[in-house]
Amino acid sequence: MSKQVFNPYLPSWEYIPDGEPKVFGDRLYIFGSHDRFDGDGYCENDYVAWSTPVDDLSAWRYEGVILRKDQTPWNIKNEPYYAPDVVQGNDGRYYLYYFVANSSIISVAVCDTPAGKYEYLGDVHMEDGHTYGSKPDEWFTFDPGVLVDDDKRIWLYTGSGQDSNGQYGHKIKGCFVLELDQDMLTVISEPKVLLPANWTRKEPNFFEGASIRHIGDWYYLVYPATDMTGLNYSMSKYPDREFVYKGRIHCTSDIGFEGRKLMGCAYPIGNNHGGLVCVNNQWYIFDHRMTNGSQWNRQGVAEPIQIKADGTIDMVEATSCGLNNGPLKGQGSYPAYICCNLISKKVFGLRNPTGGPKVTQDGEDYVPEEPGNNEITGETECNAPVSYIKDITKGCQIGYKFFDFTNTTSVSVETRNAKGKIQILDQLDGKVIAEEKLKEGADWTKTVIEFNPVMIFKGKKNVNLQKCPLFFRYHGTGSMEMLSFELN
Repeated sequence: MSKQVFNPYLPSWEYIPDGEPKVFGDRLYIFGSHDRFDGDGYCENDYVAWSTPVDDLSAWRYEGVILRKDQTPWNIKNEPYYAPDVVQGNDGRYYLYYFVANSSIISVAVCDTPAGKYEYLGDVHMEDGHTYGSKPDEWFTFDPGVLVDDDKRIWLYTGSGQDSNGQYGHKIKGCFVLELDQDMLTVISEPKVLLPANWTRKEPNFFEGASIRHIGDWYYLVYPATDMTGLNYSMSKYPDREFVYKGRIHCTSDIGFEGRKLMGCAYPIGNNHGGLVCVNNQWYIFDHRMTNGSQWNRQGVAEPIQIKADGTIDMVEATSCGLNNGPLKGQGSYPAYICCNLISKKVFGLRNPTGGPKVTQDGEDYVPEEPGNNEITGETECNAPVSYIKDITKGCQIGYKFFDFTNTTSVSVETRNAKGKIQILDQLDGKVIAEEKLKEGADWTKTVIEFNPVMIFKGKKNVNLQKCPLFFRYHGTGSMEMLSFELN
């Protein structure tokens, strides 16, 4: 790679949740919904796309707006577009499936290129021509996932488990599948439930956001559960039946990883949505995290995973290095917002899973110029807002995973409005291994902390200096902010 890549993998001012990663040709594309910073609800912006070469996952390129809300003829109120999916049809063209808020309709747009200007094609409909979801007895649809299978059959996965009493006059059935004709629009099968709503067994109930992949002999359905504890998956040998729950793959709050519970979450909780992709023989899970103390400001994250010989996937933890395919360097400057752990002080042994410090930015929602001749944009945008962590009060912890600390001897932190000390811990809720009084002031100031991992961890078991976490804790009064840190 030409440079390192962090989580979130897109620029700090970009808010694309529900990411569906797809490889087309020699590029990895990310398609998702589009939150507006400091917005009043989910997915307020138009669809945009980003892509990066498969041999350099750090070189993300802004592809521009691919579909506007006003392009769907019947969306006269410009309702938001929720989580989409994009597939290449058997005719070689690219089809974008999406859901307009406050409807029960799956719409389709088409384009000759993966991230060009899509045009509305129509709505998913029955063979008699009526739109599926336009009749009260038809099941409630939601975020679509689409598979063009190896045998060229086309499958649409949709539905919700949010409310068993119905939605917009339609029954909630859970995740169900429909087969589509080669025109990518016409339903040619009866709907079939794969993951029912309100499961009576112990498995997490399907919530929304079905993402489908055919990998080897197995079909994988990835989806968030109703308890907001991460992305789960079920497997089957068939695309339209017999899916069996297997477990959780990822949670940006690390709930479920090594037994972590909800009230001990390592990052503010929220909904989840994402999918699997293989790039150069390495599989990844894409997901999103919450920022700005809001459920409506979500950023994309990704982690490498391993698919075992029996097809199952072990849960992976949230990290700051994600697509970097290894620890970050133990030298250099890093933005504070790439934290993977962000927690407040415990009260009676528990944490507020939605409160505490938060990642935010200065300025309003940022919209880059449309790309000209596919020029790369991103952090190079000179007028882009600056992101940082705010509302850091006494006892708050900020964590980063992982770094190669083989040659690291100090760390400096850039803060403002601090009145106290910064401590480095050996683990979350761990013991102090270094600390320093922070410089005070309303402007960003740097404080150096002597921190020699070689000496600190010398002789300790199970410590790998080439893959070490970094945990900060604030010990002081008031509320401070953190912009960056530098390892030397």
